[in-house]
Amino acid sequence: MPSDLLVEGALLDADGGRAGYALFRQGNLAETGVLGTASPGRGVRRIRGIVVPSPVNGHTHLGDAVATREPPHTPIAEIVRPPDGYKFKLLQETPAPAKRRAMRAALERMAREGVYATLDFREEGVPGVEMLRAAARGLPIRAVALGRPLRRPLEAPEVEALLDVADGIGLSAIGEEPRSVRAEVAAACRRRGKRYALHASESHREDPAEYLDPRPDLLVHLAEATPADLSEVARAEVTVAVCPRSNALFGRRPDLGEFARRGVRTILGTDNAMFHSPSIWRELEFAYVTGRLMKRPVPAEFLFRAAFVEPYRWLGEPDRARLAPGSPVQPLVFRLPPDDPEYQIVTRATAQLMVRPGTAGQVR
Repeated sequence: MPSDLLVEGALLDADGGRAGYALFRQGNLAETGVLGTASPGRGVRRIRGIVVPSPVNGHTHLGDAVATREPPHTPIAEIVRPPDGYKFKLLQETPAPAKRRAMRAALERMAREGVYATLDFREEGVPGVEMLRAAARGLPIRAVALGRPLRRPLEAPEVEALLDVADGIGLSAIGEEPRSVRAEVAAACRRRGKRYALHASESHREDPAEYLDPRPDLLVHLAEATPADLSEVARAEVTVAVCPRSNALFGRRPDLGEFARRGVRTILGTDNAMFHSPSIWRELEFAYVTGRLMKRPVPAEFLFRAAFVEPYRWLGEPDRARLAPGSPVQPLVFRLPPDDPEYQIVTRATAQLMVRPGTAGQVR
């Protein structure tokens, strides 16, 4: 029988951090309240810790998980630029079953680490999205697939077929995709109620007037954006996925403190699976520490929201970022000091400190 669990310490969600308790019965959140007022009855295990919603990985390229060796020491364009970059040659040369296995292993890791969903840029057209769907089948993690059409010039039947199986379309940068392509993709996504996403200002600054026209639902990186650029993006109310570890590998350091000051809607992702593990916990800690290293600190609260709150807002499901009995998203429990909970979660949370309600409080 699953054991009941009472967590006393801090509750941290879209409404901020507060002292409180959470009572789990049969593994499900049954009750929350003011610290010191719980009356759980007999036979309930008590622990001290922090309760949070499940995080979302805001940007991945899981197909790249087939790469098992150190990537070349070359400019990023030579690695990721379609159609002849290192990663695209690797994808072309790897059999589909091997790619499915690699993607499933990455998804399984994220599921073990408590991730609710990942927003994946899935290249290789309709077959690429179908590979991701097959890899995710039966796993307790939601794979939001942003596919990419293969043919240039675009062919309307392929775009429509892609939108039949994907949640939207994720394109490369404006340097690879002219406005005509971006406009056609954006229009197709709008007609179908799907999402249009685009990389921007990754290796060099690009003009917001270009990447905001047509307006995307999601931008990725903005590592080389100026403060004025960030203000334009904030005014356009476009969400930006940032990937600090991936950027750092190529000598770029997005100023996330400036993102926070300019009010940019920000989500956190782990980017190419050939570069780093898809661990949102490593990404959070790295983002915080490098901000301090750069002497441009980013608030822990901002990073927390980028992994636990803003992604649900982008998905149109903001209530999933709140701790409430009956929530469709299983909360996570961490054995961490409840003082300053945003800082604790951002800098110290790991899967090893996670407690699974309903499994006798075991730490995994």
